[in-house]
Amino acid sequence: MTAFEPRNPGYRAATIAMFEGQPAMHTLGIAIVRLAPGEVELAMLHAPALTQQNGFIHAGIITAGLDNACGVAAFTLMPSEADILTVEFKTTLLAPARGTRFVFKAEVVKPGRTLTFCEAKAFAEHEGKTTLIATMTGTLMAMLPRVAA
Repeated sequence: MTAFEPRNPGYRAATIAMFEGQPAMHTLGIAIVRLAPGEVELAMLHAPALTQQNGFIHAGIITAGLDNACGVAAFTLMPSEADILTVEFKTTLLAPARGTRFVFKAEVVKPGRTLTFCEAKAFAEHEGKTTLIATMTGTLMAMLPRVAA
C-alpha cells in the first residue's frame, strides 16, 4: 500500500466523528478497529437479525460494511471541509457469509480532488478460519461547500 498524506491534520477525529454520526453502522453493530490515512478496518459480530433464510449474513449487510469501509478510507484523505458520498460500487460475493465475526478492510487506490477510488475485502471468521467472502471496488465523492457566485 502506498503511504498517503492526509489533507486534514485532524483526519482521525473527523473520520471517527463522521463514522459515529451514522445510525446505520450502530444498528448493524459495525465498529472501527483500525484507522490510518487511506485505509480502515471495520468489524461486526454475527447477529441473527442480520441473516437471510439460510442463516448467512445477508449480502446487503456485507455490501453495507464494504461500502462504509471504502467511504471511511476515502474520507481520511479528504480536506477538513469535505463531506462524503458513494457514487458507484461493484461487489463480488465469493462465499456465504457464515461466521461469528466479519471484518471489512478497505484502502484507497487513487485519491482525487473530487473522486476517490477504493478497494475493499470482507472476511468471515468461522471455526478458527478466516475466509474471504466478498470484494468491492468503489468510487467516493468529496462533497465540498459551494461558494456563492
